[in-house]
Amino acid sequence: MTAGVDPVKLMKQEVGKAAADRVQSGTIVGLGTGSTTAYTIQFLGDRLKSGELKDIVGIPTSFQAEVLAKQYGIPLTTLDAVDHIDIAIDGADEVDPQKNLIKGGGAAHTREKIVDYLADQFIVVVDSSKIVDRLGSSFAVPVEVIPMAISPVMRAIEKLGGKPELRMGVKKAGPVITDQGNMVVDVKFDSIDDPANLEKSLNNIPGVLENGIFVGVTDLVLIGEVQDGKPVVKEM
Repeated sequence: MTAGVDPVKLMKQEVGKAAADRVQSGTIVGLGTGSTTAYTIQFLGDRLKSGELKDIVGIPTSFQAEVLAKQYGIPLTTLDAVDHIDIAIDGADEVDPQKNLIKGGGAAHTREKIVDYLADQFIVVVDSSKIVDRLGSSFAVPVEVIPMAISPVMRAIEKLGGKPELRMGVKKAGPVITDQGNMVVDVKFDSIDDPANLEKSLNNIPGVLENGIFVGVTDLVLIGEVQDGKPVVKEM
């Protein structure tokens, strides 16, 4: 292996590439958000450039995905212009044995959920550290909230047994603002026994736009691992 190459970075590249390899010509592709999916977008661009892949259009789930897609020459469209999505590829912050997810570490989970749920096939790309026995083990549930509703929503979340915390910006004073102009509350639960029910209960709170629990939507999980210093991709 080349000296000075980070095996974790290599592994993210490999798992991103494995997902990009599953995209076929003439398809509409949901482009996810995050560090691993960024490699998928890069490899899709490479496949288009080489002519191995033709006539794909992307639907980005975030401003980050949009910028990357433009950088790598992937033509983009919008949900108004298409009636389906063939395949969506996205990362996750946690994946349980039933392929349920927690997403939203990058505060893009609302747009991700819209795109990922519409896709005929939804592929999740992660590294093995994201695999958990049960959701909420290590990651809080991100909840996107309309700014005027922050206080009542946090009180309602506490009644559901969650510990809510307003997500604050890094290198920016004040809260994180999503691509939709809303705020994010990260909620810790002691244990999430019924992810489907919790997803609905959180979304039923007035002022909540969407939360980061994804239940029953993932078709395939590609998991990157580093074994003996080499990247390996497994399927779940």
